[in-house]
Amino acid sequence: MLNTADAQTVGYFRKHQEFYDDKPIHYGFLFALPVTRFRLVHDDSFLTQDTTNRITAPVTVGFRFGFVMNGYLNDHWDIRTTPSVSLYNRAVEYEYGSGKKRRELREATWIEIPLLFKYKSQRRMNSRMYMLAGATFGFETNVRKRQLPGSDRLNAKSADLTIDYGFGFEQFLAYTKFSPELRFSHGIVNLYRTNDPNSTASIRRLTSHTVTLYLMFE
Repeated sequence: MLNTADAQTVGYFRKHQEFYDDKPIHYGFLFALPVTRFRLVHDDSFLTQDTTNRITAPVTVGFRFGFVMNGYLNDHWDIRTTPSVSLYNRAVEYEYGSGKKRRELREATWIEIPLLFKYKSQRRMNSRMYMLAGATFGFETNVRKRQLPGSDRLNAKSADLTIDYGFGFEQFLAYTKFSPELRFSHGIVNLYRTNDPNSTASIRRLTSHTVTLYLMFE
């Protein structure tokens, strides 16, 4: 009799939050680590001038926190937004023929509001995969006035629009759903202020490029 009972429990897995998808809307919060930089396009004058040898946009790491709101559409599709506050520290570095170097820094706090469509796989016990894509509108709330030694302030536009896509993994736990996610964002707005009297003619276009690791709890 004991052997029969043991055999019946072999391979048993508890399915957490079995009726999770019955609710039309779910809320949560997130923490994220964005790795970001500017993608720059040189102006034609950069090839003819003889003062600036090199212009680069180094990779920097920021921080992001915010909220999650996920709406159920059907068994495979959701609509999602993750409004968040992001701390960015983007820069452009110049290297001149004389060996001198200069750095322009943009330290700012951004409010970012994405609209995403999420395609999720069939749930397998307590986990499932998903992909998502959409767009994000972002705007600066403030720019840090105090500059680091050896850095000038980068005069850039204060609003951005990005195309986003990524993938993630949902793990259902007893009282929450944990979702690590990797998301890619490509800016489509030229953030470079060409009418700035302090700007260099060697740059024609600056756009944002960010890869973000999310940790979300719903």
